Amino acid sequence: MLLNHYYEGLVEAGCDEAGRGCLAGSVYAAAVILPDDYHNEDLNDSKQLTEKKRYMLREQIERDAVAWAVGIVTPEEIDRINILRASFLAMHRALDQLAVRPEALIIDGNRFTPYCPPLPDGTRAEQPLPAMPIVKGDGKYLAIAAASVLAKTYRDDYMNALAEEYPQYDWASNKGYPTKKHRRAIAEYGTTPYHRLSYNLLGTGELSLDFK
Repeated sequence: MLLNHYYEGLVEAGCDEAGRGCLAGSVYAAAVILPDDYHNEDLNDSKQLTEKKRYMLREQIERDAVAWAVGIVTPEEIDRINILRASFLAMHRALDQLAVRPEALIIDGNRFTPYCPPLPDGTRAEQPLPAMPIVKGDGKYLAIAAASVLAKTYRDDYMNALAEEYPQYDWASNKGYPTKKHRRAIAEYGTTPYHRLSYNLLGTGELSLDFK
């Protein structure tokens, strides 16, 4: 059974990302604040759920959450700043959009960059919020699991739309991950504006020739 809180007595937001290991597409992250006494027996790490269950849960999360938001970092930004920093930036962007300001953060993973929330005057707080990275947190805390579901489903929607534009890469199925079919298509057709050129796209250990 997943836990409600790490920080007792504080308004806590859970964060998770989707698409970090993909060869193509933006990285998505979500931030979710759930009610203090929230319970949902179906909620779990999005990777452990069926696609149908994820979308059903997305409706429930958006209906029940105190606040939720999704942040996006583009392939161009990923190539410029690297995927680890891009994942944290996507989480920061999601947190910036929350209608309710969290007082503490729990994050799926083992690292996180300090997050200083925005102030009404357009500046940011001098002190970052308390934040705890939790390895496999999407299988331990409800708010992180909820964030994983939102990040995954919204990124899947995005990749499904891109698949209509570039059907040869099989993105509707692989969602941009490095499958054999995806890499064969890159070898045959080249890269698209959505590929991460700083990645080892062909699996040969070499970066794309298009990456400057």
